[in-house]
Amino acid sequence: MKEKILVVDDEIDILTLLKYNLEKAGFKVISAKDGPEAIESAKREKPNLIILDIMLPSMEGTEVCKILKKDDATSHIPVIMLTAKGEEVDRIVGLELGADDYITKPFSPRELILRVKAVLKRGYTEEKARLITAGPVHIDIMRNSATVDKKPLNLTATEFKLLAALAGSPGRVLSRDNLLDRIWGQDCYVTDRTVDTHIRRLREKLGKSAKYIETVRGFGYRFLEEE
Repeated sequence: MKEKILVVDDEIDILTLLKYNLEKAGFKVISAKDGPEAIESAKREKPNLIILDIMLPSMEGTEVCKILKKDDATSHIPVIMLTAKGEEVDRIVGLELGADDYITKPFSPRELILRVKAVLKRGYTEEKARLITAGPVHIDIMRNSATVDKKPLNLTATEFKLLAALAGSPGRVLSRDNLLDRIWGQDCYVTDRTVDTHIRRLREKLGKSAKYIETVRGFGYRFLEEE
């Protein structure tokens, strides 16, 4: 079965270009021209990946990404942000909201296809979401168990969720705000320091494998991908 990609852009020329090249590469393509249509399509079609333009009418792509990543029905879908802007701040905002990659217009169709394949390769399916393997860490979501180098880890519920969030997206930077929302929820009042404290305790329990949790200064944390 062909992998399905949702392309969101209000420029017809860009939609046509993306559709042509993605279909040529063997993907099934569906499209949306604005934010509300994109959100509806993502929930209905359940695509394997979303290519999302930042500059959209009525609702910016960053807001669309934020909504999708907070909805359990769509939070697992990888997102590649597409924009004409090349400023660092836009890239950081996109990544902070949970985007998996970022491509600046104008782009090479070949580069786009390579990026799409790379994100799909590292993105986890529903099965992987239940059973995560990253480096020496193995996590069984259904059984709430985790091991490192085949040795059981004695984790608190919060430490387990934190490890699963990081190891479940290897190579992707997760901001402190992102982790706070995903693990503690918006209604619980905690600070960035809470994340740092739990990371420190988690690293202590991981022992020599603590090196896999990398601090991205001024932003958040990333679980390193193996060579």
